[in-house]
Amino acid sequence: MDNSVLETERLLIRPPRAEDFPAYAAMWADPDVTRFINGAPLSAEDAWAKFMRGFGHWQLAGYGFWAVIEKSTGLRVGETGFLDVHRDIAPSLDGIPEIGWAFAKAAQGKGYATEAVRAALAWGEQRFGKVRFACIIAPQNAPSLNVAAKTGFKEVARTTYKGEPTVMLYREP
Repeated sequence: MDNSVLETERLLIRPPRAEDFPAYAAMWADPDVTRFINGAPLSAEDAWAKFMRGFGHWQLAGYGFWAVIEKSTGLRVGETGFLDVHRDIAPSLDGIPEIGWAFAKAAQGKGYATEAVRAALAWGEQRFGKVRFACIIAPQNAPSLNVAAKTGFKEVARTTYKGEPTVMLYREP
């Protein structure tokens, strides 16, 4: 696992740890967090599988998701990072670093996602070079579409993913 730790004014963005799981599971069990991402809250078992997939990303690809920690409290408030999940989506994301993020309900609306995504993108430019980055967002997820816009992403396609309407966005170098 890359041991990169990113830091912003308010956030510590660090590799995930086993002790992060209770906060991770609580976040992914919250219907307000999952309504635009998974469509339904995750059970502890499904959250564990997703959590472990994150560690596998770091091991196999050399990148993945970080835990986002609020400096003032030490609490895990979300996650951001890069993934390659071989999505069955058109247009294809093959070969394009895909970034994602998710934040606990209590951390939403504070600008944390924008702050964390900017830090992750700076790391990504070091890791991948000056390349196109992608993200996909549910069209009704206005807060995430706003984060994407603030971090330089522009809509390139309206598509479907797993039967759901999806907006594909690119951030050009």
